[in-house]
Amino acid sequence: MKTLSSFTIFLSLVCAAPAARAQAWPDRPVHFVVAFAPAGPADVIGRIVGQALQDKWKQTVVIDNRGGGGGNIGASVVARAEPDGYNVLVTTSAFPVNLTLYEKPGYALADFHAAAIAATTPNILVRTPSLKQTTLPEIVAAARTENFSYSSAGVGTTTQLAGELIFRIEAKVDVRHVPFTGAAPAANALMAGQVQLAMLTLSSAGEFIKAGSIKPVAITTAKRVAAFPDVPTVNETGVGKVEAATDIYFLMPAKTPMAIIEKFNADVNDLIKSGALDKAFAAAGVSPVTLSQAEADAYTVGEAKKWGDVIRATGVKAE
Repeated sequence: MKTLSSFTIFLSLVCAAPAARAQAWPDRPVHFVVAFAPAGPADVIGRIVGQALQDKWKQTVVIDNRGGGGGNIGASVVARAEPDGYNVLVTTSAFPVNLTLYEKPGYALADFHAAAIAATTPNILVRTPSLKQTTLPEIVAAARTENFSYSSAGVGTTTQLAGELIFRIEAKVDVRHVPFTGAAPAANALMAGQVQLAMLTLSSAGEFIKAGSIKPVAITTAKRVAAFPDVPTVNETGVGKVEAATDIYFLMPAKTPMAIIEKFNADVNDLIKSGALDKAFAAAGVSPVTLSQAEADAYTVGEAKKWGDVIRATGVKAE
């Protein structure tokens, strides 16, 4: 009985250790490695969430921008970081996309757990005001005999892939993709008449739409969005079934104690549910997301498969 009792005590201590570590975490600065340059969506949302968590934790959140490689450099840095809960990757939907887009992205899906997916913004197809075709079915019909082109923020972005999904896979028409180095130059090209169409995130297109500089055609959400209730979803147009968004991910190395990952998830979701981030998110043009840790992991796996299928079907390649 003495031996069994000692073993039981030992086992209870071993089981309690991860929970104790999570309870104490964080007790020193947490590093957010942002996989893109300052002022981009990942950086903006990373700083908003980081500041709120810093206030909640009473611990410093350090922002470390590691842009380059379409988000691969930052991801590879965190994939090899100490899995102690103090290294967090902040990135976009480039994370699941790049697993297929690049032959050697520098990381694997198994290297990470999704700690939270905090925000999302849908993609929206927009046109020049002068284009006589105003609806997606009209544009698709005209594209069978006329040359159309659309701009995006770059090769392999969810904006380009959403465009390929709509035109090449669902509508089966050839609309030429013209990549740029970001949403702003892609929008400027549309307004300058260099292209007839553009696929942009709603957060980057919203102000131009409100100003009348560009016109909305269809949005890639399951339901219409409150900000633009008159804009139909792609699904409503009858062209095909398309749901695509640009999401903001917070990921930790896979070997990080799950209790810590789940605490991070709970803390971020608590901030969102409390409304503490509403004003800042609205100003950034994104909508909040509150997935559990398990749901965030499952969503990431699903996005990797979805975009992997699109990339393989269309032959999109990283430049």
